[in-house]
Amino acid sequence: MRLDRALAFAGLASAGLLAVRFLSGQRSFAGKVVLVCGASRGLGRAVARVFAARGAHVAVCARDAVDLADCQRELEQIARARRSGAGEIFADVCDLRDREAAALFVARASQRLGPIDVLVANAATIEVGPVEVLGVDAFERAMRDIFSSSLHPVLAALPSMRARRSGTIAFVTSIGGRLGIPHLAPYSAAKFAEVGLSEALRAEVAKDGVRVCTVVPGLMRTGSYAHARFAGDPEKEYLWFTAGATTPFVAMDADRAAHRIVAGIARGDREVVFTIPARMARRLHGWAPSLVARLSELAGRFLPAAPEEPVVLPREGAAVEDASHSAIVDALAARGRAQGEPQGQWVSPPGAVRVRPT
Repeated sequence: MRLDRALAFAGLASAGLLAVRFLSGQRSFAGKVVLVCGASRGLGRAVARVFAARGAHVAVCARDAVDLADCQRELEQIARARRSGAGEIFADVCDLRDREAAALFVARASQRLGPIDVLVANAATIEVGPVEVLGVDAFERAMRDIFSSSLHPVLAALPSMRARRSGTIAFVTSIGGRLGIPHLAPYSAAKFAEVGLSEALRAEVAKDGVRVCTVVPGLMRTGSYAHARFAGDPEKEYLWFTAGATTPFVAMDADRAAHRIVAGIARGDREVVFTIPARMARRLHGWAPSLVARLSELAGRFLPAAPEEPVVLPREGAAVEDASHSAIVDALAARGRAQGEPQGQWVSPPGAVRVRPT
C-alpha cells in the first residue's frame, strides 16, 4: 500500500512539474522587444512569427531586401491579427558580418522599439563537400557568415542588457557544433566556435542578470538546402544532404522547432536540444565518445569522394537541381520546395541577384 501511494505521489509530482514547465514555456511576450537575426527565411523567420504571435515588438534583419520585405509583411499581418496587444515590427537590411552595420542595426531597433529584451542570434550558411575541395576559403567564409554574424549583434546589445540587469541572448547553433560532421567541416568548425562563445558568455554574464540560451537543433525541414552550396561532386553531395534535410523524423518541421526555441527562452533554459536523433547523438557522444567517433568515420567512408576534376566553386542547391536530369533529385526538390516555401525560401529565387537599397 505504501509503495502504491509513493508511486502515485511520484506520478502526480511528475505531472505537476511537466505542467509547470509547459505553462512557463507558453508565457506571453506582449510588450517585449525581440531582435531576430537572419529572419528573412528559414528558421529565423519561423521564430520571428512565433514572437509576433505572442505580442512582442519584433526587429528583424537580413541581407536581402526583397526577402526581408516579404517577411515584414507577414509579421505585420500576424501582429494585426492579435485582438489586443499587437506588437510593432521593425525591419532593416543589414550585413551582420560587418561589425559597424550590426551595431547600427541594434541601435536603430532599440531607438524604434525600446531596449532589447531578447536577442536571437540566428545566421548561417552551409557549404557541403570534401575538405580538400572546400579549402581554407570555405573555413574563412564560415567563420564570417556564422560566427561573426552572431558575435557582432550580441556584443552590440550586451552593454544595455548588463546595465539593465535584464535580457536573454539565444544562440541558434547546431548539433554540428557538438559533433563534427564529415563533409560539413567548415560549418561544424564555425558552429563549435559559436557553442563555445555561448557557453563562455553564459558563465560570464549570469552575475549581471543576463541569460544565455544555447539552442542545439538537429536537421530541420526549412528548405535551406536550396541555398546551401555544394562542391566536389555537387549532385551526389546534394542527394545525401537534401535527403536528410527533408525527411520527417530525421528532420523537424520548422514551425515546431521555432515553438521549441521560444518556449525554451520563455522558461529561461540554458540549453535547448532537438530533434530526437540530435538528442540521442549528443547523449551517446557524452557516454561513448570513441564509439561516436568510429560511427562518424564509418559514415565518412560512404560519402561521395571528390572526382578527378572536382567542382571547386560551390554551387547552390537550386542550381544543382536545374542542372540535374535525375528523377531522385526532382523528387527531393519537389518535397523540399513544399516544406521551404512557407519559410520564405523562394521569395527571391536562390542564386538570383540580390536587391539592396543604396
